[in-house]
Amino acid sequence: MRALLIAPIGTVTELDLPDSGARTAIRDHVGSSGAVDQGLYHPHALLHVHGSGQSIGLDGNLTAWALASAWRGMSLYPFHGPVVVTGRTQDGETSALDDDLAAHVHAVAQTVRETREAWQTRTPASFDAGGRVCQASRV
Repeated sequence: MRALLIAPIGTVTELDLPDSGARTAIRDHVGSSGAVDQGLYHPHALLHVHGSGQSIGLDGNLTAWALASAWRGMSLYPFHGPVVVTGRTQDGETSALDDDLAAHVHAVAQTVRETREAWQTRTPASFDAGGRVCQASRV
């Protein structure tokens, strides 16, 4: 079963989950020994996340957050730890991720990477060309 793993560092890895035992494989990929939460942010996809990711200190997952926010059309709460993206059947069961949704996941990941790179090389807006902090005028 085709799925994608989004790591907190932003990489996306293709997965081939076993048809029987997919839940166990997903749990292993998100690093959970307990239950894995399923998020419905797109009618044909599920995001599988570590249920305690934030409370146990897993790194934030900006790419998963951007993907879920884009699919929902609004800014959402943060995601923590690795996230597995699968398809979803009409009755809500996990299924293989289709090509169009997989392409969208990869496109979002690429956009997040490019944005991070731009932020790391761009001078903050609060600095002028000489590198000095701009002072706001007082009224």
